[in-house]
Amino acid sequence: MKFLGKLIIALLVVVLVALIAAYLLLQTRWGAAQVNNWVNEKSDYTFSFEEMDHRWASPTHITLTNVTFGRKGQPATLVAQNIDIGLSSRQFSEPMHVDKILLQNGTLNISPNAAPLPFQADMLQLSDMALNSPNTEWDLHAQRVNGGVMPWQPQQGKVLGNTADIQFSAGSMTLNGVPATNVLLQGAINNEQVTLSTIGADMARGSLTGNANRLADGSWKIGSLRLNDIRLQTEKSIPDFLAPLSTVPSLKIDSLEVTDARLEGKDWAVTDLDLSLRNLTLADGGWRSDDGRLSMNASDFINGSLHLNDPIVNIDFSPQSATLRQFTSRWERGMVRASGAWLRNEKKLALDELVFAGLEYTLPEDWKARWMNPLPEWLQSVTIKKLSANRNLVIDIDPTFPFQFTALDGTANNFEVARNGQWGIWSGNATLNASSATFNRVDVRRPSISLNATDSQISITELSAFAGEGMLEATGAISQAPQRNAAVNLRGRSVPVNVLQPWGWPALPIEGKGNLQLSVTGSLAAQTALKPTVNGNLQATATDGKQVQQTMQNGEVPGASYIP
Repeated sequence: MKFLGKLIIALLVVVLVALIAAYLLLQTRWGAAQVNNWVNEKSDYTFSFEEMDHRWASPTHITLTNVTFGRKGQPATLVAQNIDIGLSSRQFSEPMHVDKILLQNGTLNISPNAAPLPFQADMLQLSDMALNSPNTEWDLHAQRVNGGVMPWQPQQGKVLGNTADIQFSAGSMTLNGVPATNVLLQGAINNEQVTLSTIGADMARGSLTGNANRLADGSWKIGSLRLNDIRLQTEKSIPDFLAPLSTVPSLKIDSLEVTDARLEGKDWAVTDLDLSLRNLTLADGGWRSDDGRLSMNASDFINGSLHLNDPIVNIDFSPQSATLRQFTSRWERGMVRASGAWLRNEKKLALDELVFAGLEYTLPEDWKARWMNPLPEWLQSVTIKKLSANRNLVIDIDPTFPFQFTALDGTANNFEVARNGQWGIWSGNATLNASSATFNRVDVRRPSISLNATDSQISITELSAFAGEGMLEATGAISQAPQRNAAVNLRGRSVPVNVLQPWGWPALPIEGKGNLQLSVTGSLAAQTALKPTVNGNLQATATDGKQVQQTMQNGEVPGASYIP
């Protein structure tokens, strides 16, 4: 028995000496290298540390220096200058679950392909770390990160785990290409749901604060978001800039406030923007709202050739409509004002009022093509209950037939200008007049037109203008059928007999002033040349009594006959 006792004591001494030796060796570079080699040979991971340090002053803490961990053939999941591991009595039952892990001065990659870390902890703390998440829906790059995760239970592709409370701050961060500094995030992870109870950051020379939730299906709900003094420049167009809003299943906005923002992108800009948005959900390429509201104003809004000064917009949202309570803006040195509603079921914009005053507007070069293009799917009809125009200058610089209206006034009632996704004049009545006008370099005074539109035709009940010392008067009609058959009857008294030449009729073999009588028909059908469809008769009588009568067939006048 004495021998057995001595043997046991000797074995314990040997084990103790071996443990002490292993303990001492692990704190040397040679011992660390042996551990590194063993892990790398026996697993699919790469692991290395330079030295392990343990101090009896803190017996439950082990520190590793210059640590690298990752999957073989992949970028490292973790690189850290120091890792402090806090141990507890739990190591006897769960050796890989520690009390606390502190990562210092390194980089943590949280991409789906990153190797799962072998430890778990009641708390993971980061100190002056960098975070990267490439190849994910959140392209994140953050530096000088401090914070913690409680508890920390990492899994494959989920470095932060399934369930945890989180709190992070970052000196700088870039999320999906948007840079920010002095970032603060507080919240919780619950499986696929993420709650961000506090969001704060300095970005684009301004600040951002708010809170938000990410649901299990990838949808987002913004409880509140406030942007102050933002100064943002981007190379993206407006559609590309707003494209991220359509990448999530839905985005619900309870409250969004923007104050004194300046944004600039490719062919667009907005300055001094103040915006307030309440209770609106963006989903499936559209929106829905039970009781939403948008209020917005700015100093300038530019989109391509459109430049609005001091625009003000107020919209109320309901399940079936968006009511435009107010839209006013200075535009083209004048003013535009509108109110009305967009109706979801009918895809209809019904304006109660539309006013243009004091404009100096040059029509776009492609305005005719725009007129013929179909409207977007969400807008199939446009009606204007009351249209007013006051003292406007309208210019068309098309070299084939330029025109200009000076001091253009007008009114229209119950005007339907779009139907079934196509621009036109489909119903209502209108009267327009101007102090002067020019049609293909022919000056006229006091031009005036009155028309009435029905489902079957547009009737021109009065068309008149002073030309030279005389007057031109006309009536006409245009069919609403696809052929757009048109007929015009024109009479001129004491007007230049060749006044019609710049408008398409050949020169007459007489000169001076006289009287004209013209009747023509033609087709204004889309994608069809007008001239080959024109047929008509012209009779002109000069002041000296000479008369000429011409007949146009398919846009051509074969000859002329004289009446003495």
